[in-house]
Amino acid sequence: MSENLSPTAERRAPRVVVIGLASCFGCQINITNIERHLMDVLGQIDLGYWQLTSSVPMPDEFDVAVIEGAVTTEEAAETVRRARERAGSVIAIGSCAVTGGIPGMASGDLAGHVEAVYGDAAPDACGDLLAPRPVSDVIDVDAEVRCCPIDPFEFVRVLDGVLYGSNRLPATSALCGECSRNEKGCFYKQGVMCLGLVTRAGCGAKCPALGRPCNGCAGLSSDSNVEAARYVVGKRGLEVARFNDALEMFNAVAINAAQGEE
Repeated sequence: MSENLSPTAERRAPRVVVIGLASCFGCQINITNIERHLMDVLGQIDLGYWQLTSSVPMPDEFDVAVIEGAVTTEEAAETVRRARERAGSVIAIGSCAVTGGIPGMASGDLAGHVEAVYGDAAPDACGDLLAPRPVSDVIDVDAEVRCCPIDPFEFVRVLDGVLYGSNRLPATSALCGECSRNEKGCFYKQGVMCLGLVTRAGCGAKCPALGRPCNGCAGLSSDSNVEAARYVVGKRGLEVARFNDALEMFNAVAINAAQGEE
């Protein structure tokens, strides 16, 4: 069992909580798509709180916090800080929690986006707004399940690794390698834009295997070269501006941060 868990976890089923922030809750729903295996998974843990299914208060003690959604308010930031203080391990699931996802598209001009939606009077229910950011920008995260939505079996693998330990290292290479192994051909040879040039591998290139170009939902690869990718896009006769716009769908937070460092 992971040393990150509390000592009492060895004497009982690990207590897990599932927290939802700014998202569509689709990743939480997708967890249930493991269907006949779901009860086997739930039988290994004590699901002390699942925001999607219950309005009861979060318990004071738990071993693992699973967090979906971007941090967009001070209240959300405080929620994840409290979760980090209580949990032995924290797992961020889905693009919104891992990269900022769709909410992150507002990170570069929060005031402008708020004004466009609410005018000059944002509802009090919004609370104190923050530029949308991934969970890891607020607290340390022990594990991630990437993509939009998540693969439920990948979630089970990651949860198992957090509970019982794993020596598997996260992927860092770009998706093109996985796509090549699928032997489906390159979209750029067809004149179709694809973000696999810069997107982190690890999903098995499911979308390209099904005939759909990558949309970057797994986040930027640490091994990628965005400027070189823009050059390739231009050399293929495609609009670099379209590539930039597409990249911002799931990676606006990282792009804005990189531009701020320049």
